[in-house]
Amino acid sequence: MREHGLRARRRRFRPTTQSNYSQPVAANVLQREFDTTKPNQTWVSDITYVWTLKGWLYLCVILDLYSRRVVGWSMDARSEQALTLRALHMAHTGRASTPGPVHQSDRGSQYAANAYRQRLATHHLVCSMSRKGDCWDNAVAESFFATLKVELIYETNFVTRAQASQAIFEYIEVFYNRIRRHSYLDFVSPVSYERYHTSSSQAA
Repeated sequence: MREHGLRARRRRFRPTTQSNYSQPVAANVLQREFDTTKPNQTWVSDITYVWTLKGWLYLCVILDLYSRRVVGWSMDARSEQALTLRALHMAHTGRASTPGPVHQSDRGSQYAANAYRQRLATHHLVCSMSRKGDCWDNAVAESFFATLKVELIYETNFVTRAQASQAIFEYIEVFYNRIRRHSYLDFVSPVSYERYHTSSSQAA
């Protein structure tokens, strides 16, 4: 590479997990049990960031492990409590959740904050957190972000946060949830998987 005048292209890195806080850390209840038998048994959540020429855009998502569907999401210029709370509100209001589903996340301060933990308790969600420095404990959320970045983020130079937000919205709600085929779901989309299996269970 040096002989030909080539240089590696490096991406800017900025950590999103802020674990220097005094709030209690929840146990890892999920224990990497990523297979579920019905909707709303387990939700997984994580935060990532997208670079635009106007600065960082932070994205929080919540996925249902049953169908890998993104059931809640939120975007903001700052990675603060409001980001995760909005995603949780969307997931709870958009799903007919039953008491007791597990909510898996990392140990970030946005998830460990009292306001977020209280909201989980109000919605009867069991708080579960990954072990320190172990991304595999939340592998499904990490996998979604990897897919999003390969299929959209790395292919686009966003000028504004609004442009990035619109593109990510369309990717999640138009393409990923409704069209994109998922190998875990026998190569159907999350929405198609839920529709077929819900109707089949009701018929049975």
